[in-house]
Amino acid sequence: MKTLSTDDIVARIVFIIVVSLAASGTINSPLALALGFIFVWLFKHPYLQLAHKASKQCLKLSIIGLGFGISLQQAVEANVSGLGLLSVSVILTVIAGLILTAKAGIEKPLGFLITAGTAICGGSAIAAVAPVSRANNQQISIALAVVFALNSLALIIFPPIAKLLSLSQEQFGVWAAIAIHDTSSVVGAAMTYGDQALAIATTLKLSRTLWIIPLGLFAAWFFHNKQQRLSIPYFIVGFLLAIAINSFFTLPDGFTETVTLAAKRLLVVTLFLIGTTLSLDAIKKVGVKPLVFAVILWITVSIISLLVILIT
Repeated sequence: MKTLSTDDIVARIVFIIVVSLAASGTINSPLALALGFIFVWLFKHPYLQLAHKASKQCLKLSIIGLGFGISLQQAVEANVSGLGLLSVSVILTVIAGLILTAKAGIEKPLGFLITAGTAICGGSAIAAVAPVSRANNQQISIALAVVFALNSLALIIFPPIAKLLSLSQEQFGVWAAIAIHDTSSVVGAAMTYGDQALAIATTLKLSRTLWIIPLGLFAAWFFHNKQQRLSIPYFIVGFLLAIAINSFFTLPDGFTETVTLAAKRLLVVTLFLIGTTLSLDAIKKVGVKPLVFAVILWITVSIISLLVILIT
């Protein structure tokens, strides 16, 4: 039996502690990813192969679970004009992202993940399309880190910009839902602007999340090996079924909340696992291109959507 060194023992203890914190809801997604980076920088990974395998399956399971938090009835409550602008923005963002990825020479899976996170709902969208985009854990980590950073910035700067431009509650709600990545930051920014902005932003953001389904199917087609038969990823089917079950069936009290909470916490654990698989060499290899790409795409979406909102 191999004797573990003190460093190995400490690494295992720290690893288990952070996983426990993530599973308990003590830390959020960005912090979990950051702790993963720090962990692999400080320690030799005691469970590297397990982290690679577990992260892939946990990603898929968490996406299925998140489907129980979406109701089709709620998603269609958003006003028609907002839904139209949102849909156009998602489609154009994906097209622009694919073009910029090719022009900038960024790895196709990495560019697609950043595009998905910008177009739909940040980390959740990245998690949803990652398994079918043939992205490795290092590409997933970089995409998440970049999108989380911009998402945090949006939470801080969007309300002051809106007040400077004298946006109405409705205008800001639509803008936040379209141009801010993660749902939590959309809610946070809209909440500081007003109740009406919060209601509009939350409903539109829910509708935006549904784009995970067509984008996931598109990714399956876009990245599939042309020599193999195209198949629909099981977790996309599971995500769709979860939405349908939550929308059309009466579920036991607390079931939806429990499953959704478990899925969110599993996703946080997964992000820590993914973070621990990113090496410093991988970061040096990709350089600043992904960050520049993400910033250009995000600023473009933010400015164009804002101009359309101001004009209409």
